[in-house]
Amino acid sequence: MLAIELAHSSPYHPYIASDDPDSLSSVVDIPDSQIPTLAPSGLRRRRSSSPLGSATAGVTLPTREAAILPGRSDSRSPSPKRRRLATMRPDGIKTENGFSEASNGSFPSTPRKVGLNGSSSNGSSHTNGSRKPSSTYYGHNREEVSRILIQSLYELGYTDSASKLISESGNEMLFYLRQQKFLELLEARDLASALGVLRQELTPLNFDVERLHALSSLLMCPTEILHEQAGWDGPVSSSRERLLGELSKSISPSVMIPQHRLAHLLDHVKHTQINNCLYHNTAEPPSLYSDHMCDRNDFPLEVSARLSHHSDEVWYCEFSHDGTKLVTAGKDHHVLIYDTSDFSVLKRLTDHEEGVAFASWSPDDSKLITCSQDKKARVWSVETGVCLLTINHHRQPVTAAAWAADGESFVTASLDAESQLRHWSMRGQPLHSWKGGFRVQDCAISADGRRLVAADTEAKIHVYNFITYEEEYSLPLPSKPTSVAISQDSLHVLINLAEGEIQLVNMETTALVRQFRGQKQGEFVIRSTFGGAAENFIVSGSEDSKVYIWHKENGNLVETLEGHEKGCVNSISWNPRDPGMFASAGDDESVRM
Repeated sequence: MLAIELAHSSPYHPYIASDDPDSLSSVVDIPDSQIPTLAPSGLRRRRSSSPLGSATAGVTLPTREAAILPGRSDSRSPSPKRRRLATMRPDGIKTENGFSEASNGSFPSTPRKVGLNGSSSNGSSHTNGSRKPSSTYYGHNREEVSRILIQSLYELGYTDSASKLISESGNEMLFYLRQQKFLELLEARDLASALGVLRQELTPLNFDVERLHALSSLLMCPTEILHEQAGWDGPVSSSRERLLGELSKSISPSVMIPQHRLAHLLDHVKHTQINNCLYHNTAEPPSLYSDHMCDRNDFPLEVSARLSHHSDEVWYCEFSHDGTKLVTAGKDHHVLIYDTSDFSVLKRLTDHEEGVAFASWSPDDSKLITCSQDKKARVWSVETGVCLLTINHHRQPVTAAAWAADGESFVTASLDAESQLRHWSMRGQPLHSWKGGFRVQDCAISADGRRLVAADTEAKIHVYNFITYEEEYSLPLPSKPTSVAISQDSLHVLINLAEGEIQLVNMETTALVRQFRGQKQGEFVIRSTFGGAAENFIVSGSEDSKVYIWHKENGNLVETLEGHEKGCVNSISWNPRDPGMFASAGDDESVRM
């Protein structure tokens, strides 16, 4: 709110139009948006629409005759919507616009500029008449909090509220901003609007009167020499950068906050709450109203179904991308496709002659690749169950396969050291063959299609640029890897190691992000993977017939689940569309849901 003194004109005050120095004055507190236009000849009334709605719409500023002064009788009844009238203050008490009020017939004291952030020069604040506020806000820097709130109010569209909050930041910065507006209007030859800015926005600030006079002289200046006379570069060149430079002189660099700062801080709060929530398994963001904690009872901890359609060890399982189907493969040479709504068997694929160790869904879930110890890879139609293509190029078992992001080609991995990685078209034509003289246990292509990751049998992973086919780097490991999985954001690779450790590695920097330990492994191939609504978990089988689940962000072991009766739990897959469902495939010839 800005206090405006209303009185007759006076030669002693630029806003008083009375020759009588003993004239009394009244003070009306009004928002900045309702400051009246002050004509050179005196004070005019101006009807101003209220930002608060119809309750204050149409309020006009009273003249001296209409104002009811304390201690004076008036035959008229007071206005029911009259704003608060300030009583006469002792000499020297400052109003928010930098001027002293004349009271008891005395002259106004010397005007002075309001300090930055709404404080007077001695550091005290008179914004709402209360004592000086604390320098901290519950342990946080009060000024930083205020400026972040101001920025956020503007971004949320609460411009009036933001303007009121920022009114304590001082007139100097406001003068520079309005000066830029004035000069840009002059550049556009919108003289009427420029004059309005000069009279209604710049003059009331009472800042740098000499500069104000110089600006007024530019009204009659031709466009050709405006830039030279004003020392100004124009609205679309470097003038706004210079303006920012001027503003930065009045604002500490520590408070030139980044855009959307509050939103970023709230994101950090949410991520912290999610990271601290051991069982967070929902895509819905936590509320800001209260501390977040998911109920353990909502986490998939109990076996809801047991699928027993295989006649031997089940080596692999994987949900389709849309979550409606589940493929399983095993030592009995069979590949089964289930409907996840009722776990009925949709298709049984039986063309392989030996155990099937791997399967992979195409990006659109219309096709399926299966990899077998019979040294063949087969591409199937999911709808019909017909084999569309057979790859029989490899001379050793095919261990894994990965689809290109467009679904038009795929890569097969093999224990054949002379043909360990090969890129194929859907017509069975080889597009590229990587050489290296090592055997590949597993491979994966990132969701963005940029990288191919291959795990060899000699304690290394190899990362290739899938577009250029060039190897970007190879990363030594403490023991032999048994599987690799890439996160959906294509930033991290999860590596399962034979010595009972899982590593999360940043693919951009090759840095080890986190290690997960606890599962039993040493002799058999176990495939760990990401899980949960936002891949918040790492889940793995184990040679002790259990399933281990860790929190990805803090590495804590969340749960150890029992369910399989004997042998190794070989593979885990979490439903990408239903975070409350995951599957495990084990040596006990079953798949547990």
